[in-house]
Amino acid sequence: MSLADKVLAVNNDLPIRTVAPVHSGKVRSVYWLTKADSARLIEEKGYDVAPDSDLAIMVISDRISAFDCIWHGEGGMNGVPGKGAALNAISNHWFKLFREQGLADSHILDIPHPFVWVVQKAKPVMIEAICRQYITGSMWRSYAKGEREFCGIEIADNLEKDQKLPELLITPSTKGILEGIPGVPAVDDVNITRSDIDNNFEAFNFRDQADIDLYEKLLREGFDVISNELAKLDQIFVDTKFEFGYVTDKDGQEKLIYMDEVGTPDSSRIWDGPQYREGKIVENSKEGFRQLLLNHFPDPDILLNKDRMEERSALARDNALPEEVLMAVSETYRGIAEKITGQPIVLSENPKAEIIAILSEQYGLID
Repeated sequence: MSLADKVLAVNNDLPIRTVAPVHSGKVRSVYWLTKADSARLIEEKGYDVAPDSDLAIMVISDRISAFDCIWHGEGGMNGVPGKGAALNAISNHWFKLFREQGLADSHILDIPHPFVWVVQKAKPVMIEAICRQYITGSMWRSYAKGEREFCGIEIADNLEKDQKLPELLITPSTKGILEGIPGVPAVDDVNITRSDIDNNFEAFNFRDQADIDLYEKLLREGFDVISNELAKLDQIFVDTKFEFGYVTDKDGQEKLIYMDEVGTPDSSRIWDGPQYREGKIVENSKEGFRQLLLNHFPDPDILLNKDRMEERSALARDNALPEEVLMAVSETYRGIAEKITGQPIVLSENPKAEIIAILSEQYGLID
């Protein structure tokens, strides 16, 4: 079996019994279960949710996206071996710690396979909740051009690239296109301020004003839990994105939870501590792949300039990356996952067949 066969690149074609079209994102696909299957699994598995809750099967892939494009490699390698399993293992680890330390639950109810979550349908808060502990990336590029206000927060002069910030910064942006919010353009992923959220909390799907404080508390506490654990491994938690939503538990109580993924190399920057102290930045996250792409192509402006999206899409479509590039990314993802979880990331021989067998035999979800 070739290495390409061990990559799960297409994850939206599984024969799972569903009630709606499969929702496929850049990396994950979501299969909404029928009411009958949701109710049956809630009863059979004893999930802590309301009996009429909607459940879904969420399947991760090994696809890799960067600069809003999906990239592929030579030899039919349409993803990064071990990436999906590594991302899920890391998220599972942090979600478990959050629960144990009394922060909040997540949308995950069950983990049938390293690529698969059973999740409860959540009503998402329409905010990409971003925390920054160092000045780097897009924030540094704006700062270097003279910007000093970020999401309504003034920051000091005389900061240097990759320096630790005086305090943890929360720099939220919109999740999706939100219409009719004064001062907030109706485009995806636009920066917003705390006062934008306070003045329009219902437009962002907050239940009440008090939950804005709770979201910030969970954001800071979640960041600190991950940062402290990574520090024990001499890794630096630089910045990250969290997402939140509401679910209803079996007592009918609505509660704010963590959703999507947390603390992964896809959603965060993680730097190697020893190298940082020597003045070098070594990325244990997707940022390393982004830098590699910027160096790989002769005109990096195509990747950075949103007005050149058509050229960028063609670049990703028409250029198969060398196998060693994708294997280097695989080593980064598997390496940091094994550090964090203390467990090896095993490459599935045939991930799709394994998933179908488990969801058929143990969950009765395959027609």
